[in-house]
Amino acid sequence: MAFEFTDGNFKETVLEKKGLTVVDFWAEWCGPCRIIGPHIEELSKEYAGRVLVGKLNVDFNPEVAMKYGIRSIPTVLVLKDGEVVDRQVGATSKQVLASKIEAQLA
Repeated sequence: MAFEFTDGNFKETVLEKKGLTVVDFWAEWCGPCRIIGPHIEELSKEYAGRVLVGKLNVDFNPEVAMKYGIRSIPTVLVLKDGEVVDRQVGATSKQVLASKIEAQLA
């Protein structure tokens, strides 16, 4: 299951962590978010132990969403050692997300 990021745990689990993190900014009411939700779940299993993959609900965690200027959802950020290295705005395929992860692992 994908990790659940919150305003409360984001600093310690992402910003202070070495390695690769993928954060899906989403909301319950967002149709395109429901399209990529299963992709995020699958990627969290496939990359378990190598990449922390999770979701952040923007309705309940506005601080982190505001910090990164999230204006459209879904937005997926790829962070390496706490720094944004890639971004995907809007629904996309699992393959596109996986290629973004692989590019950073290489």
